[in-house]
Amino acid sequence: MITYNFTNTGSDSLYEYLYKCIKNDILQGNIKPGEKLPSKRSFAKNLGISVITVENAYEQLIAEGYIYSMPKRGFYVTDFKKAVEIEKKNITKEMVPLTSGDSGYLADFSSNQTQSELFPFTIWTKMVREVLNENQMQLMTNPPCGGIFFLRKAIATYLKEFRGMTVLPEQIIVGAGTEYLYGLLIQLFGKDKVYAVENPGYRKIPQIYKSWQVPCQYIDMDNDGVKVSELEEKKADILHISPSHHYPTGIVMPISRRYELLGWASRGENRYIIEDDYDSELRLSGQPIPTLQSIDVSDKVIYMNTFTKTLSSTVRISYMVLPRQLLDEFYKKLSFYSCTVSNFEQYTLAKFIQEGYFEKHINRLRNYYHSKRDALITAIRNSRLNDFVTISGEEAGVHFLMKIETSQPEEKLIQSAGTQSIKMAPLSGYYHVPTKAPDNVYIMNYSSPRLSTASVKSCIRSFISSIPTLIRIVSSYTPASSIASGVLWI
Repeated sequence: MITYNFTNTGSDSLYEYLYKCIKNDILQGNIKPGEKLPSKRSFAKNLGISVITVENAYEQLIAEGYIYSMPKRGFYVTDFKKAVEIEKKNITKEMVPLTSGDSGYLADFSSNQTQSELFPFTIWTKMVREVLNENQMQLMTNPPCGGIFFLRKAIATYLKEFRGMTVLPEQIIVGAGTEYLYGLLIQLFGKDKVYAVENPGYRKIPQIYKSWQVPCQYIDMDNDGVKVSELEEKKADILHISPSHHYPTGIVMPISRRYELLGWASRGENRYIIEDDYDSELRLSGQPIPTLQSIDVSDKVIYMNTFTKTLSSTVRISYMVLPRQLLDEFYKKLSFYSCTVSNFEQYTLAKFIQEGYFEKHINRLRNYYHSKRDALITAIRNSRLNDFVTISGEEAGVHFLMKIETSQPEEKLIQSAGTQSIKMAPLSGYYHVPTKAPDNVYIMNYSSPRLSTASVKSCIRSFISSIPTLIRIVSSYTPASSIASGVLWI
């Protein structure tokens, strides 16, 4: 019979010590799979301990799956080796890689994440303390479906003062990320509607629609935005657009096309436009572009925005403004949902906005990104790369497009840049059919790379040194010595 020495149990109770001893023997193979364990009474008598101690140890082992009991037959060891093999097999078949969020690149121009250093930690901490002191009871209550009134009122005031929008707090729906809000809209409108997205466009939007198994149509764009004629041809009901600053092309939709789209929406009872104003606060030159919602007289525009671009990528607080005519239906169908943003975060953000800190933060961001963009473009302009690139869409947001004149395929250029720890994002990746995209046009997201003004030049030099053989060299610009050496110098 199995036996153990209880003279040195340490801080463990008797049953804990016995449980660990048996478990260790099972793991070591000293007790074989399928082997029958002693009965509780005989085991207790042999070890000189109580039956209840053995019973507690067995129960713990059963709970963790190391042993199992059979009525009137006793306790048996589980085939643990087989279980471990199955577990290991499942783990190795990981479908989705888990990452820390740090790409490890010197410069990752494919990422539009915000830098943690830009978050207003000091002020935010102050707001947190005040909320804990002033709103203790409110923090413990269930928030309404659309979010707490304090935050919705603060957002409504902000939209009036800075975006020229007159909306009621009741029209504002707060949620944890725009992805959640899109899901609410799909439930509101129904799965029988045809949803239309921009082509090229932000890749996640069609993925969300497809995950809900709703019809999704890609609408081609010209220099003014989506083509209205295609909306009619493809029988679209709901259109998702970003007219103030399209991602990734940077197109700002002119007023003529905006009125065309509003006319299209007004001609159908079930037609609506989702206006994604994701980075309107970060227009670096001139005044913010007026929203489509502010000129909509037919109540056909659903305005959507997020705080992830201005505060932090990890602050998952977004909101949408519903047309008044949809409010009753929305609350009738979806009021059973709880707001997905905690009261604590909502009250903190509301105070942050109400007390003017959000406006000051935005002003600091604009200055920062303006300097960062200028440093990057200046480094490009002052380098040999300038002879082979065309830059566009740099007036708004935190990205621009860079066209590189080369006869080589994008894949090779991207790989070459990767050898210098520089990650590039081709525009073709945002087209429904990548082969229809212009060649060697890259989206230069400059919000994420942690490059100081001094290190930007070094980054561009590294990029150039990685692609000398890919650039279509023009003899009038490039000395023969440079061609021979295969190096382009800043």
